[in-house]
Amino acid sequence: MTELMETYIENRTLVQPNHTNMLGKTHGGHVMKWMDEVGAMAAMRFSGETCVTARVDRMNFELPIRLGDSALVTAYVYDAGATSVKTRVTVEREDLRTGESELTTESYFVYVAIDEDEHPTTIPDLTVATEDGERLRTEALEGESGQGR
Repeated sequence: MTELMETYIENRTLVQPNHTNMLGKTHGGHVMKWMDEVGAMAAMRFSGETCVTARVDRMNFELPIRLGDSALVTAYVYDAGATSVKTRVTVEREDLRTGESELTTESYFVYVAIDEDEHPTTIPDLTVATEDGERLRTEALEGESGQGR
């Protein structure tokens, strides 16, 4: 069994000119790619298997990430089935000079664990052993259910 906090991953990317559009804001496609990569890492850390993207729930871009900001992508597993892994993935823009950060994007990704022959394979049960883990799981479940609003 794998504990939720063991799946928590953070990754930062310094937004460079090649990441931005003509307005100096990060292209949404780059943000989506970063989210998918970090979400997959959390799913693989949890399952111990290669994981492929099966579904991405609604993704809203609430705020832009500016040139020179750090894009902080976090992901963790909050639920799992027999072969599928659910991750919550968030992005914050971070001003490295001031340390200020704001949530820019949030989504929920589902991955499927696959074996060497690229067939779905079973995964362990998710455990939650800490208060922080319980808080993160609750936030994810509440956020997931509120996406249809």
